[in-house]
Amino acid sequence: LGKILTDSAGNTLYFFSPDANGASSCTGGCLVAWPAYYHEKPTVAAGLDTADFATITRTDGAKQNTYKGWPLYYYKNDLKPGDVNGEAVGTVWFVAKPDYTVMIAKIQLVGKDGVQYTGNYTPGTGPVQYLTDAYGKTLYAFSPDHFNVNNYTKSDFSNNAFWPIDEVASVNKVPSTLSSSDFGTLTVFGKTQLSYKGWPLYFFGPDAGIRGNTKGVSVPAPGVWPIVNGSSPVAPQ
Repeated sequence: LGKILTDSAGNTLYFFSPDANGASSCTGGCLVAWPAYYHEKPTVAAGLDTADFATITRTDGAKQNTYKGWPLYYYKNDLKPGDVNGEAVGTVWFVAKPDYTVMIAKIQLVGKDGVQYTGNYTPGTGPVQYLTDAYGKTLYAFSPDHFNVNNYTKSDFSNNAFWPIDEVASVNKVPSTLSSSDFGTLTVFGKTQLSYKGWPLYFFGPDAGIRGNTKGVSVPAPGVWPIVNGSSPVAPQ
């Protein structure tokens, strides 16, 4: 798994996909299996950025530390330091890492029109799994794009504020349920854009950089700018 986040004793810390909006959705019996991690004044090792750590107050009133906006947890079946038995449990629990290029969210889609959508972009309820950046910001594809060809962004980037490209220097780590070979990059007028299975990846400007926002799924109509996940129905041509 490479570099992972642990507490000072070496016990592994985890992210939970349904926490994409930055709040902990692990409550009740979930917390028995996945206890929340909290330290009042955490110090961080060299190579980590203190600004990436924060503290939230859970709905039960308890405190919990976060990393890049993801609440942190232990796993009860990790019996000794270095155990990573929680990795990919339920395809929603992942070892916390400092160098993810993308992460996986699983929440309800809500368009800019205020309508709740299913993974088929029809009105309905239920959590949908999709890709985000390391900070939980939703990633989208553009249905008219071709394989590793961006058909949206203008050469002067005058429309980049509305659908910004996911600009990366390189592809680092991805969750273990994904294949790193499915990710690549393309050059867009001198900038490097992340792609997944040939789909160039974008953010939605009106999501305002807020983790968990999925407003782009309804703009200009459902399905034109789909979220991206491992079951994307088609590949760009």
